[in-house]
Amino acid sequence: MLGIYHEAHKGKILELFVEWKKNMEKNTGRKINVLHLNNGGEYTSDPFLQLCHDDDIERNFTVREIPQQNRVAEIMNLTLLEKICCMLSNTSISKSFWAEALAYACHLVTDCLHLQ
Repeated sequence: MLGIYHEAHKGKILELFVEWKKNMEKNTGRKINVLHLNNGGEYTSDPFLQLCHDDDIERNFTVREIPQQNRVAEIMNLTLLEKICCMLSNTSISKSFWAEALAYACHLVTDCLHLQ
């Protein structure tokens, strides 16, 4: 299940993660055990570390600036970006609707994944 949170400030990552985690665990009935993360400071901070420790979540980090290590996420990013570009280029919708196009692209991809 994909989750899209449009947030420009990395300082809100912990708050958004707590919300996402709650929604995922509620919707799936399963506990999050492992996170695969880039090595960004927002994921290595003490509060994020403490949350993961308290909830018994293992964190696996990729090497910074090496997106090839996170192939699945990079392929999904590319898929979503291609859908967004197609939607915006084939309509007269302003690029200011990029976040909405991303949410819709995510919805399309999620529906396709459920059909398989």
